[in-house]
Amino acid sequence: MATTLAVVGTGPTGIYAFRSLIRHSTPLVIWLFEKGEKAGIGMPYSPETASKAMLANIASIEIPPVVTPYLDWLQDLPQARLSSYGLAVDELDDRQFTPRLLLGEYFRDQLMTLVDHARAAGHQIEIREKTEITDLVAQEGKVILHSANGPLTQRFNRVIVATGHVFPEAEEASRTYFPSPWSGLIDAEIPAARVGIMGTSLSSIDAAMAVANQHGRFHRKGEDLTFKTDADGLKITLMSWTGVLPEADFYCPLPYLPLQEMTDAALARCLSAPRPYDAIFDLFRAEILQADPAYATRIGIAKLTADSFPDAYFAEREAQDPFRWARKNLAEVEYNKAHEITVPWRYAILRMHEKIDAVVADLPEDDRERFDTGLKKVFVDNYAAVPSESIRRLLALRDAGVLEVLALGDPYDLDRTGEKTVIRAKGKTLVFDIFIDARGQKPLTTEDLPFPHLRDALLEAGQEIPEVDDAYQLIGAEDFAGRISFGALPYLMHDKPFVQGITACAEIGTAMAREIRQDAARRKRRRWA
Repeated sequence: MATTLAVVGTGPTGIYAFRSLIRHSTPLVIWLFEKGEKAGIGMPYSPETASKAMLANIASIEIPPVVTPYLDWLQDLPQARLSSYGLAVDELDDRQFTPRLLLGEYFRDQLMTLVDHARAAGHQIEIREKTEITDLVAQEGKVILHSANGPLTQRFNRVIVATGHVFPEAEEASRTYFPSPWSGLIDAEIPAARVGIMGTSLSSIDAAMAVANQHGRFHRKGEDLTFKTDADGLKITLMSWTGVLPEADFYCPLPYLPLQEMTDAALARCLSAPRPYDAIFDLFRAEILQADPAYATRIGIAKLTADSFPDAYFAEREAQDPFRWARKNLAEVEYNKAHEITVPWRYAILRMHEKIDAVVADLPEDDRERFDTGLKKVFVDNYAAVPSESIRRLLALRDAGVLEVLALGDPYDLDRTGEKTVIRAKGKTLVFDIFIDARGQKPLTTEDLPFPHLRDALLEAGQEIPEVDDAYQLIGAEDFAGRISFGALPYLMHDKPFVQGITACAEIGTAMAREIRQDAARRKRRRWA
């Protein structure tokens, strides 16, 4: 009898898992479940949560190909379709940031191609769209899936959970408050009023664009971008503790060149040191010194510690007007891209974040707390650099008198008073007619799991956070042992703080599918033995 598998969620993680599953030489039965309208798009790339103005924060060169590389797929599109997204076929390149909706179309198209390939290879594929899985129940060595219509009659040998990002539903929003940019903001009519946006990352920029585009238009003349509006009273405020804007994405060699000091072996030795986090910082310091001595001297890295480095890293930016810094940074990165110049210290930090992500879960608790309030902020700032076009748009809104950035400091008070949101910070009181919380995905716990039986089994096993092995098999829930591959990113962020992103989706999806294929092969050998 063929192994029967369920993939719950058909965003990038589910797609990369499916791509790897269908390489199995023996035919499989695979069911794909998607709660959205169409399988394969993924929440961040769907029309319900994004507009054409919102850019993906990853260039085609960084996207692991599904069937066809993203750039090749783009170049095969009709010019009329590209034009609808403001793109021209002769201007496409592999380091370009394209609209998020277009990336969703790519993943949808690639999934459908994979389905055709799978069926041609003898696999049985069932796609269930507009089907939200509400529970997973272990029974007699199989897993039963429940939807809103009750339990499915099909029983599954294995289930891949690839449910992706989790944000408040649109029903939790009101006319004046949005708990996330993905909670109905795209379809809402926002008046020309005082709009507060919590956060200064790309999610916050997207929220600002969603509001601004309702009241004006961006106009390009050569390299200059301006924003024109006739709306009186529109004022958008981006805010965070520091008021620091993200920097523009910078040029660097891809794939990554190897690090010189922070090797896997060196990191492993750090974990057995008396003070692991400080030993890791010694490696971090050595890598910066080796890569960029001038920057190391300028920042005084020789005298810095793991706890003081983040303050030194952000000090110059925090001391300057955020828009002045953004304009200078934009000019620098655009020059460097045109001349293929790499800033060594930026590139070193970018490569180190992936190495450190692999060992964070092994740090002692006090070291983990120091990391979360220290170097983690540096790495996030570095790898979450945004498309240059996003910075141009912020500057255009600022020049139009529409946008400001506010450093709240810590602590600050936030109150919802009737239809208004009131923030008190640094002795000032700010009142917003519209408020959008755009601080991005938060790590989730077992209590947040939407599958009651699985949730109760994990809690009974004492798991406040779902635990997985190297192949992302869920561990600790005895009834589900060997049955659940768990690649739901928000629940993995506790031990893998940098796990968000398409490359992580590809790695996780592939690892889950590889283990399932190997397990199916072992079972087949045992049957024939």
